[in-house]
Amino acid sequence: MVILGIVAVCVVLAVLAFVVPRLSRHPQRGTQRTLGAGARAGGKAPGILGRAFSKPFHSSSKAVGRSGSAGWRARGHMPF
Repeated sequence: MVILGIVAVCVVLAVLAFVVPRLSRHPQRGTQRTLGAGARAGGKAPGILGRAFSKPFHSSSKAVGRSGSAGWRARGHMPF
């Protein structure tokens, strides 16, 4: 269920970045900040568990950043 949520957020951010690039920055940063907080909280677990708990949040944050930048790049390649 969480994976579907992250995929939905990535799709919404990519569409938002394509349609209105300036307005997409704030939601993207907010989403990355929230995922970063989850990664920091998961990283407080000791040893290998800390890395294992924080990794999904780090990879989700990278995915959100990539989807936003993909929308901006696609917008830049438009002929009009």
